[in-house]
Amino acid sequence: MNQFSELGLSQPIVDAIAEMGFSEPTPIQQQVIPQLLKDDTDLVGLAQTGTGKTAAFGLPLIELVDSADDFTQALVLAPT
Repeated sequence: MNQFSELGLSQPIVDAIAEMGFSEPTPIQQQVIPQLLKDDTDLVGLAQTGTGKTAAFGLPLIELVDSADDFTQALVLAPT
């Protein structure tokens, strides 16, 4: 998957990513984003500094968290 649009993200999020100047997901993003969008699961990821780990878990959170729901929907223990 060489484009953010192929990872299962909504078009508004893909557009926002493009507006920030990013065109291709990094390897950690290619592996993690589809998995988090597909499954209700915990995840531990390991990648070097600067490889996009924060976006790898953050973009699916933005996609899946419903701001209208008034309860904890996600917990990030060690983002970076």
